[in-house]
Amino acid sequence: MRRSLVLVALAATSMVALAFLIPLALLVRELAEDRALAEAQRQANALTPALVITTDPNAIRQAVVSTRYGGEQRLAVHLPDKGTLGSSRINKDQLAAARKVARAATLKLPDGVVYLQPVALNLGRVAIVEAYVPSAELTRGVTTTWWALGGVAIGLVAVSVFVADRMGARAVRAATALAEGAQAMGRGDLAARVEPSGPPELKAVGGAFNAMAERVHHLVTAEREVVADLSHRLRTPLTALLLDAETLGDGSGAERIRQAVRGLEREVDEIIRTARTGLSNRDGAASDATEVVRDRLVFWSALADDQERPWTVRGTDRPAYVPLPRTDLTTALDALLGNVFRHTPEGTRFAVTLFHQADMVALVVEDAGPGIENSEVAVRRGASGGGSTGLGLDIARRAAESTGGSLRVDRGPLGGARVQLRLRRTLPARV
Repeated sequence: MRRSLVLVALAATSMVALAFLIPLALLVRELAEDRALAEAQRQANALTPALVITTDPNAIRQAVVSTRYGGEQRLAVHLPDKGTLGSSRINKDQLAAARKVARAATLKLPDGVVYLQPVALNLGRVAIVEAYVPSAELTRGVTTTWWALGGVAIGLVAVSVFVADRMGARAVRAATALAEGAQAMGRGDLAARVEPSGPPELKAVGGAFNAMAERVHHLVTAEREVVADLSHRLRTPLTALLLDAETLGDGSGAERIRQAVRGLEREVDEIIRTARTGLSNRDGAASDATEVVRDRLVFWSALADDQERPWTVRGTDRPAYVPLPRTDLTTALDALLGNVFRHTPEGTRFAVTLFHQADMVALVVEDAGPGIENSEVAVRRGASGGGSTGLGLDIARRAAESTGGSLRVDRGPLGGARVQLRLRRTLPARV
């Protein structure tokens, strides 16, 4: 924007300067010519009294020499029947034409201009006074004036460009501050504010930005508190549930219930911590998808064994780090596996596979159930055809897209639904 303002000021001021400079330059040259011709006319008229009194060649010659033009050999008198006295630069034809016209005239020569002034003598005779003006005299002072005008024009253009640059820099600083504030808010810094500056319009935008940021800060803070309070309220029934689970005794079913309750307790703790600290502290977190798959299948395998569900896992022989916090990846995988157990009959086979690519990791969950009729509707937030909340696939989709990946739902080789969670690969987090 700053460069654009400078270019606009340069173009506009240059056009205005040229619009005035060119006519002024022509006027200066015309005035110089008029001044030189006026001086030639004055020099020629100076001989008129002498010609009226006498036509004696010696007297006329003396009168010619007494003038400045005569001393510079630029003045001549053409007397009838007595020839030319002084330095002449016209030929006989031009002289005859001047006598015939019998009025003042100018003739252009290759090296200047000749001014011819007729003077009436006695007995109807006419003498012609010739004054020569060289080209240098016609343009005397013109070049200097042109340089002065050019300097003034350049100075005006420079001043206008400087003023436009200062104004542009002020506006650019204000716009840059607004952009930095918006980027800071985009990174999760709810305390980001800007100092309103620049033109009145940008000051108004800066004030509106601060008001918006303050409102967002209050809303997000209130939302975090509500989420944290709701999560905290779950502790009481969760604690009671955990105590009841401890009384179930031994056995695979009792242990599975205790593990589920402990897992639920960890999730509640994570929700409270996230609500208190915000999402900005989670930027840059990474997790190993292979480790998450192994851990979650340990949990889900107990339920699969109870429901006699055959299952397989592949691709967990090497690490696969993705730019996603472990809790988010765990939630996404649990959502996909939970859909398998919720929407397929007991005994339905399922498989979990990790495909390792150069820059991507594909986490695929597929089953041998009836499949998903409309995959496009299924991934919409809140859409469900089986009485659930319809958030499972949306949670997984948002987790994938946060890494630069995607989620795809289709029918797999097992005959049922196949959900492909494509996650962008990253370097392992430093300890």
